[in-house]
Amino acid sequence: MKAFEFIESKTYAIAGVSRNKKKFGNYVFRQLKEKGYQLFPVNPNTAEIEGVTCYANITALPADISHLIVLTPKKETMFVVEEAVKKGIKNIWVQQSSETREVMDFANGKDSNFVFKKCIMMYAQPKGMHKFHRFVNDLIKK
Repeated sequence: MKAFEFIESKTYAIAGVSRNKKKFGNYVFRQLKEKGYQLFPVNPNTAEIEGVTCYANITALPADISHLIVLTPKKETMFVVEEAVKKGIKNIWVQQSSETREVMDFANGKDSNFVFKKCIMMYAQPKGMHKFHRFVNDLIKK
């Protein structure tokens, strides 16, 4: 799946959202929320983040969730991705700092669409440095 196809959705579950505002998972959550996306945060350690109900795991998410952004530490990514595939989530973005070779190998042949090695902030209505990073990234790939 292409990154631009993934971001056409305006509803996402996000695994790895932190309560700590200094962590990247919280930053992504706040930025997407501010941009008007409907978000379903996943964090087993809290019932709410930034005033939004938080889900303890992927299995607890509403059945109609079709897009997941994975911002977990690498050691947790495989479990989250396996859980998402079992639940039937078809579109999974594994943040560039969360992917592992094991997860990328697992994705091959699955009925889900995966995005790897990309930063969601470079594609979801980017501003500032993320817009510049996308520009540079696009130049390099030409």
